[in-house]
Amino acid sequence: MTQTAAPRARTLVLLLLAAVCALFAAAGPAAAHAALTGSDPQQGAVVDRAPARVSLTFSESVSLDDDSLRVLDPEGRRVDRGDPENVSGTTYGVALHSGLPDGTYTVTYQVVSADSHPVSGAFAFSIGAPSETSVAVGDQTGGGGLVDGLYGLARYVAYAGFVVLVGGAAFVLACWPRGSGIRTVQRVVVSGWLALTAATLALLLLRGSYTGSGEVADIFDLGLLGEVLQTKTGAALVSRLLLLAAAALFVAVLFGAYDKREDDEKRDLTFGLAVGGTVVAVGLAATWAMSEHASVGLQAGLAMPVDVLHLLAVAAWLGGLTTLLAALYRAPAATPVDASAVRRFSQVAFASVVALVVTGAYQSWRQLGSWSAFTDTRYGQLLLAKIVLVGVLVGVAYFSRRWTGRLVAGAGEGSRADSVEMAGVSGEAGASEGADGSGRAGAPGGTGASEGADGSEGASASESAGRSGTVGDATRAAQLARQRAAVDAARQKKLRDADPRRSGLRRSVLAEAGVAVVLLAVTTVLTQTEPGRTEQEARAATSSSAASGDASASGAVTLDLPFDTGGKDGKGVVRIELDPARVGANSVHVFVESPDGRAVDIPELKLAFTLKAKDIGPLSVAPDHITTGHWSASGVQLPMAGDWEVAATVRTSDIDQVTVSKNTQIG
Repeated sequence: MTQTAAPRARTLVLLLLAAVCALFAAAGPAAAHAALTGSDPQQGAVVDRAPARVSLTFSESVSLDDDSLRVLDPEGRRVDRGDPENVSGTTYGVALHSGLPDGTYTVTYQVVSADSHPVSGAFAFSIGAPSETSVAVGDQTGGGGLVDGLYGLARYVAYAGFVVLVGGAAFVLACWPRGSGIRTVQRVVVSGWLALTAATLALLLLRGSYTGSGEVADIFDLGLLGEVLQTKTGAALVSRLLLLAAAALFVAVLFGAYDKREDDEKRDLTFGLAVGGTVVAVGLAATWAMSEHASVGLQAGLAMPVDVLHLLAVAAWLGGLTTLLAALYRAPAATPVDASAVRRFSQVAFASVVALVVTGAYQSWRQLGSWSAFTDTRYGQLLLAKIVLVGVLVGVAYFSRRWTGRLVAGAGEGSRADSVEMAGVSGEAGASEGADGSGRAGAPGGTGASEGADGSEGASASESAGRSGTVGDATRAAQLARQRAAVDAARQKKLRDADPRRSGLRRSVLAEAGVAVVLLAVTTVLTQTEPGRTEQEARAATSSSAASGDASASGAVTLDLPFDTGGKDGKGVVRIELDPARVGANSVHVFVESPDGRAVDIPELKLAFTLKAKDIGPLSVAPDHITTGHWSASGVQLPMAGDWEVAATVRTSDIDQVTVSKNTQIG
């Protein structure tokens, strides 16, 4: 077990890192958590007279700056006046100049949702009649590329640091107080503090670029940093840093004075540390709850404390698990993890799982809103993956509890056996080292061994030192003590690792920790994914908007896009017919065929139109299903001429999905 444990652990760590990287690679750019659910005028609408204002309604509140809402005329000139403002609820608007001429106007928006994610897009409406436009739209992306990847990584490290810091400290206080003096345990908890602190500082620096330009050069822009500090997310991150300063003091006391106290003083100090640590842990968890999903949407007043409890339960379980794993593998042989400590952690973990199930069920209902969202939205699919991982983790934990029960049941017998065996080991080691030492000391004179046998080890060592004149009594005694300690430690470790109950527990806890790493990665991606409830609302709004337009007739463009999702029956062709393929309103018909030309249905089909040269889009379209293998949408507004990218996202099963695209000229 001892010889193979390290290679096994290294292999598992490499596999887990690969899985985490794959999850982040599949996550793509962070999805906006506020969706445009309506506008006045509507997307693609043709109004008789110029409106005094353009207003946009989102699924949740957003924050604005001076350029968040822009309206451009057919020549690309801005026709909005004044600053954007909150009209009512989640509706925001900007006033327009009077006397606007007929033509097609482009509305662009770039805001930040209340749960901290960037939201951007564009749509068009017409006054009098549609017209060709030549609109130079600025950068509409929020984050993306390297900045988006760094921001996602920092979020993952922050979650992991919080879990290890809070869970590790709780493990010491609640389960294994003697662990406060173990160097391995100290390193685990301090590593959690360092990771959370570094990640929080990184998030502060990255935030301005993430929600704005997405440029690496803007990471160190002090002006942007000042703006970030004035936002809700900036305040949450600064609060987290202040709480981490208090956490540093907590850790210093826990690993400094705590282990050296008498029992009465330790009891009082334990109470103080438990109260203070709980306050700090709740505060740290609240910095996530106050700035992300829980702070917006339905029942925010209830959702935030539920989210705090959820995060604390995750930390108590997974952070304690990490600390237990480190102690099982790295704690000194003289101070192994007590069976009673493992039993207490098993009880803490069980309570944490119960809390996770209750709070997780509430959060799932709040973010999904319907059963169909489990399979029809990316958030739901990720949530299903998380549920499966939690199930696997609970299954592995069941075996850990069985090993814990065996370890506790055999603790009394094991302790007596260990005492007898260790006494024998110490006797053997002492005799062996005494004989070795006296033999080596007496070797030059040839009499040391017999003198050692006569019981005069001190005299033999002294006479030997006198004869050789090279090694003093103190040096020889220190060497013998070190040798004796090393042999004792090696034999104790060998006996400890030979215990099948303890080795079985180590293997099951290692497996738990491996699943926990992937689970934490999925959770991080979930926080960056648009909730299923919001995504479905946005689809309904887009379909309604598209259906309100009028189709024109005058020629068409047909695009054939082969696809392969990699799953069963995952190959085929998407045929997109765009009519009249001109600026303004267009009708779209989509046909999906199998490789043999047969019309087939698929679970999900989405379209997106992007004019990269002018930074317009992607303009999302959710076509309506007409019949087998046929979807359509009317009134799809393309606001200006150019080389447009038409992308189709095809999903053939719950997990098999691919996006294919082709460019076409819109005149």
